[in-house]
Amino acid sequence: MAVSVPAELLRRRPDIRSAELNAIAQSARIGIAKADLYPSFSLVGDIGFQTSSGGGAQSGNAKFKNLMDDDSFFYSFGPGFQWPIFNYGRIKNNVRIQDARFQQLLVNYQDTVLRAAQEVEDAITGFLRAQEATVFAQNSVDAAQRSVEIAVAQYREGAVDYQRVLDTQRSLLQEQNTLAQSHSSIATNLIALYKALGGGWELRQGQPIVAESTQTEMQKRTDWGRLLPMPPSPEVDPASPATIISPNR
Repeated sequence: MAVSVPAELLRRRPDIRSAELNAIAQSARIGIAKADLYPSFSLVGDIGFQTSSGGGAQSGNAKFKNLMDDDSFFYSFGPGFQWPIFNYGRIKNNVRIQDARFQQLLVNYQDTVLRAAQEVEDAITGFLRAQEATVFAQNSVDAAQRSVEIAVAQYREGAVDYQRVLDTQRSLLQEQNTLAQSHSSIATNLIALYKALGGGWELRQGQPIVAESTQTEMQKRTDWGRLLPMPPSPEVDPASPATIISPNR
């Protein structure tokens, strides 16, 4: 059984995805804050038609005719320049704040990954130890079963009383309970391992990431165009590391 866990398996966990995307978004905010340190240029202008009535009253048709004359067309444009140089200290401090927040989210991301790796390692270790314990528990059950058979044979021959049979049967029941607990521990640790690896992706295989009903509701509110596709989820290769551990191994 492979013990090492590929990093892509851990990246499927929602807590790691959330921490990663939060750090990426905050990193972009640093760039936005730094952009205020530099001057910005813009090009502004107006274009349209204008007319004005003369000294006497004019009819509506005459005014409309004047509006469509070549002389009524006007336009104006010019560059714009802005540089908040007097707020340089405030902007610089804002960049530092955004960088500090990014460092905080980065440490949180690293801590989330380490805790996820710890959960995976604990689950793998528990799974292996439970399998080892099951082997010893099965040997104990076999030995206890053999003791019951010997005690019954001795009782039939009159060598021992029935209390000896009861004692061996009680021991057999205890060993069987221990074996059942070991099998339960194997399944529990295997489930914990799949959970630690972000298990559950097979349930949505071939389904869109966003539910169709949710996409329909969003389309009713806003024209998303083709920004809400419904691509099928990536298929899981049977030989991929997603099937590292089987309960039969």
